[in-house]
Amino acid sequence: MAEKKAAGAARGGIAKPVTPSPELAAIVGSAALPRSEIVSKMWAYIKSNNLQNPANKREILADAKLKPIFGADKVTMFEMNKHIAKHVK
Repeated sequence: MAEKKAAGAARGGIAKPVTPSPELAAIVGSAALPRSEIVSKMWAYIKSNNLQNPANKREILADAKLKPIFGADKVTMFEMNKHIAKHVK
């Protein structure tokens, strides 16, 4: 069996804090955040602004703040992480 990592050792991947681009910071803030927290804040923004397509909840309709991140008028929820990845360091 593989040994478990020491507590706090797993700070890579989705848990590693990343810095959002200026476009993404307009939604999630400019502080370094783990990717999982960025996705949570994006969903909070999408839901609070009713940006899911009512006919197809898997589609996100881009407003003025999301369009520079997505580069399109709408994307699917499955494509969102790909677009977010281009806006973090």
